[in-house]
Amino acid sequence: MRVLVVEDDRMIGEAMSLALRDAAFAVDWVRDGASALDALETQHYGAVLLDLGLPEIDGVSVIRTLRRGGDKVPVLAVTARDAVSDRIEGLDAGADDYIVKPFDMAELLARIRAVSRRKDGDASPVLSNGRIHLDPASHEARVEGAEAIRLSAREFALLRALLVRPGTILSRSELEERIYGWGEEVESNAVDFLIHGLRRKLGQDAIRNIRGAGWLVDRAP
Repeated sequence: MRVLVVEDDRMIGEAMSLALRDAAFAVDWVRDGASALDALETQHYGAVLLDLGLPEIDGVSVIRTLRRGGDKVPVLAVTARDAVSDRIEGLDAGADDYIVKPFDMAELLARIRAVSRRKDGDASPVLSNGRIHLDPASHEARVEGAEAIRLSAREFALLRALLVRPGTILSRSELEERIYGWGEEVESNAVDFLIHGLRRKLGQDAIRNIRGAGWLVDRAP
């Protein structure tokens, strides 16, 4: 899943970006509200981690602009403002959740998973097409009737992208967009390599290729 980090503090932004990449997210990082709105106009994100105390255009204004324009991207407000009135303002503006600095990265990751589940309309923490089951917390995949297998960060990101909407074909570029953030080098055969690894772990029929279009996991029968 691709995540936009909007944070003007360099140390915090770098730490969040590194932790998110380690957790298999594709990450783009901007440092002000105007750049955030520009990024959101041109790129699809699974979630936005938004500092409220931004220069010029603050985080609350960013949220209000998004919601007025009909953008339903999950927004997690990440801020040092801990007053109840600040939390209410952020949530009423359209934020999906709120976490106060300093925070534990494990909690932040859990909150991202939670807002993503709500967006996808599925309360279950495990993604599944009825045969393949993927746990976003442990990064383990399991084929029905078999033991769970730990996936690499990239393998997890690719399989998650496919399991969010079983039966939907994703092209090479769409998969790369969900796996890699800005500035990350993408090798020409990266997607093929990852799919080969997933098929080796989960079975050759786990991911189907639709010639000339892309890849999918089948819907539950």
